[in-house]
Amino acid sequence: MLDASFAVFAREGYNQASVDEIASEAGVAKPTVYNHFGGKEELFREAMTATAERATAKSLAVVAELSIDIENLAPALESVGYRLLNCYCSEDAWALRRLLYAEIVRFPDLFEKVWGSGPSQLSEALADRLARLALAGRLRLTDPVRAAEQFIALITGPLEGRSVLGTRQVPDKELRETVQAAVETFTRAFAAPAKD
Repeated sequence: MLDASFAVFAREGYNQASVDEIASEAGVAKPTVYNHFGGKEELFREAMTATAERATAKSLAVVAELSIDIENLAPALESVGYRLLNCYCSEDAWALRRLLYAEIVRFPDLFEKVWGSGPSQLSEALADRLARLALAGRLRLTDPVRAAEQFIALITGPLEGRSVLGTRQVPDKELRETVQAAVETFTRAFAAPAKD
């Protein structure tokens, strides 16, 4: 029911989505929706939270693959950055952000739930990996959390406008170029000097 609910909310928006349509999409009777969730507001909260948790899990799996045993820093960061950008640009991730932006006044508590299960966890996980790379002598960092936030901002920042908040498909070549430019900027700022 949560997947069907999110699909309807993403397609129709919160105001236009109806419990009838959600029940139909989920293949259940309308009373079943009310029995499980109590109403449209709680269903929206649960659908948003579940989608955010799935999106976060995918991003965290990408970050977990960033190892201190890498031979070349820039290509490793490009690989991670590209895969993170694909997570960020997924249809569900864009729909999640658009719904969150649209309904933040009505559901201010939802921002903290979604943010807590998403970007802050991602920043913390990436900061951990970057700190390990710094300890291994690959990066020069004094604040791994800030460096992680900056890396994420460098790869995701340009996509808001280029994709018109996810309503326009960004070509793969453009995604790769965005990541390459981000990694170039990031490594200029943080890469440790090469050892002779």
